[in-house]
Amino acid sequence: MALHGVDISKTPSAGALVFEALRRAIIEGELKDGAPIRQDEIARMFNISRIPVREAIARLEQQGLVKTHRFKGAVVAGLSIAEAGEIFDFRCLVEAQVIRRAVPRMTPALIEKVSTICDACESASDPIHWGDLNRQFHAELYQASGLMFYLATLDNAMDRLDRYLRAQLLLTDGYARANAEHRGIVNACAQGDARAAEELTIAHIQGAHAALREHLGRIKTQSDQRDQT
Repeated sequence: MALHGVDISKTPSAGALVFEALRRAIIEGELKDGAPIRQDEIARMFNISRIPVREAIARLEQQGLVKTHRFKGAVVAGLSIAEAGEIFDFRCLVEAQVIRRAVPRMTPALIEKVSTICDACESASDPIHWGDLNRQFHAELYQASGLMFYLATLDNAMDRLDRYLRAQLLLTDGYARANAEHRGIVNACAQGDARAAEELTIAHIQGAHAALREHLGRIKTQSDQRDQT
């Protein structure tokens, strides 16, 4: 029988493909807060049944990107100032430990790789592209820690924040500061100074938190003013 075998165990399921497509659309802001996730429409787009769509929505809900209401169905979840604060506090605790663990294990090749990502960040003009590079920068920097559960949990936390951070950076022109902070962290790592890398990482996270808190506060104020008119 003239057949070529395919390892289907490595082929993404329909649910996984839908999950990643929806996750990406939410992170990049194509699907806004409160936007409905219509199962029938998505099933038609992917030419699949509703079952994989429901699986994808369930995974998104577990990660806090989607909320399901009894009569409205699934919608893109928003983020309150208080929730953002919790996530940033969590990041400070976890990323401090991760970078401290990673620095002694970093190789010259890794330092060169993250330096190249810094170069790309500094030349990026598109917020979506910069956001992807930012995620890549932190992921590569932390890989040497070997703390894979921590990294997976951080990735989920960043999914909650990412679309707001990208919007905030675009509206406040915060790229230059973020890029400079990235350089400082890389320089500390290159010198093998884990304490300095930890302190700079915490300062980087806290600075992003302060800027995002101000941004979300302005959005809430504008929303309240519209409701009163």
